[in-house]
Amino acid sequence: MIKASNLTRVFNGLIAVDQVSFHVDRGEVFGFLGHNGAGKTTTVRMLTGQLRPTSGHASIDGHDVVKGRTAIKPMIGVVFENQNLYERMSGRENLRFFAELHGVGDKRVDELLEMVGLSDRAKDKIKIYSNGMKQRLLVARALLNHPKALFLDEPTRGLDPTSARGIRRTIRELGEQGTTVFLTTHYMEEADQLCHRVAFISEGKLIALDTPRALKLQYGLRKVSVLLDDQSQHELTLDNPADANQMADWMGAGRLLTVHSQEATLEDVFVHLAGRELQ
Repeated sequence: MIKASNLTRVFNGLIAVDQVSFHVDRGEVFGFLGHNGAGKTTTVRMLTGQLRPTSGHASIDGHDVVKGRTAIKPMIGVVFENQNLYERMSGRENLRFFAELHGVGDKRVDELLEMVGLSDRAKDKIKIYSNGMKQRLLVARALLNHPKALFLDEPTRGLDPTSARGIRRTIRELGEQGTTVFLTTHYMEEADQLCHRVAFISEGKLIALDTPRALKLQYGLRKVSVLLDDQSQHELTLDNPADANQMADWMGAGRLLTVHSQEATLEDVFVHLAGRELQ
């Protein structure tokens, strides 16, 4: 559904995206992860035809993002970080306005209001909506045209835990229904929960791409937390021969009370590959 080949963007001599290549399958929830300023939003803008690549190519459903912009627009939905809604209009009026632009009727508006849990607040003005409600309405707006591919740029940034959970639930449901979702985020736990595959971008370069589990197994340390008979707690790395021998000694002496595995997180993997923590 989405393909990028050596995609590059330069701003005033600064390389924001540096020869990035990947593909996203139909119906896949694909995570594009990195620090703020790593090149995530610039990549989305190129993929959605809003920014011309300096070099390289990209396509959506076989249509070039530069030459085929007219063909691409009806088949994608985009939610950017900025909540560009009409504050003096109600939630329903916002959706109806864009529904007319897409040539869809009120039935679709009602379906989406129900999907994002805003049916009971549809008559309220946007200016009294919470950030979470506005974000859910933006997702609904992006789905009006039944897009083949949905681009979500930091959809849960700044939201309270309850609102963020609602957005994640919607993303999960869209993936289950077969919508291709391209998700940019710097929340690694969010990506781990939602994405079939993830790509790490750091300083404009793609540094890893695989399933969350495969990345954690490949780059994460195998750790265990051990509680001994004297109530002391220890953390061991099984890839360290000395720690493995220590575990064997404790087991042989019958000193182990509990042993708990500690799987690496995606953030652990990202720090290992990028060399610095997420901000």
